[in-house]
Amino acid sequence: MQRLKQGESIMDTVLQQANAFQSELGVRDREKLDEYFTAIREVERRLVSGQEWARRPKPKVDAEAPADAPHTDMLNRFRLMCDMIHLALKTDSSRLITLLVGGALEVVTPIPGVHENWHALSHHGLDEEKLRQLKIVEIEQFKRLGELLGKLKGTTEGDSNLLDRTIVLFGSSMGNASSHDSRNLPVVVAGGGFRHGQHLAFDPSKHPPLCNLYAQFLQRLGADVNAFSTSTAASLPGFEMA
Repeated sequence: MQRLKQGESIMDTVLQQANAFQSELGVRDREKLDEYFTAIREVERRLVSGQEWARRPKPKVDAEAPADAPHTDMLNRFRLMCDMIHLALKTDSSRLITLLVGGALEVVTPIPGVHENWHALSHHGLDEEKLRQLKIVEIEQFKRLGELLGKLKGTTEGDSNLLDRTIVLFGSSMGNASSHDSRNLPVVVAGGGFRHGQHLAFDPSKHPPLCNLYAQFLQRLGADVNAFSTSTAASLPGFEMA
């Protein structure tokens, strides 16, 4: 609430300064200033919305505080963060969560059959032994993602469940980490009311931009947009609502 009040104070100062020199402007500058006022009004609307959310009673959850894990135990730390994500959404403490899972520079423990660090394994150079170990690590990683999706699915919210009301995007910034290739990215989408249970594969040399999917997400969230960044369409081919 204190941060919201500070935001209101900043808006008041900005408006006072803008009003002070408005009469000295020409027609084109007045038009530009009007666009500025419109942007300020949108910020004010968001501040009001933020106050309403801050005052709203949050659900009570019977959950123990998660126990931390050693930084070398990347997979259990990933599970810990997934538990935190579930609790944050369940208690309506946040509506938007971003988690970066970095490749460990130490040996990922404890995973039988893995004796090199995650980052080194990602630069496999098609070495069969490194690929074998990397597969083990990534399977374990997906198991923990599956646990998160299961918890969201098992959490009732209104007449639905938390997974159906949450868009979950899981992916990588590289299509081939071994060569730092950022094309043909692997992406998993769950929840959000979309039609799932399918694998959409595109021509690696002529694939749609990932931003098409982001534009589709924004529309699903109620934003009045037809494009986002480098998108060429407002949806990803074959990816539809359930």
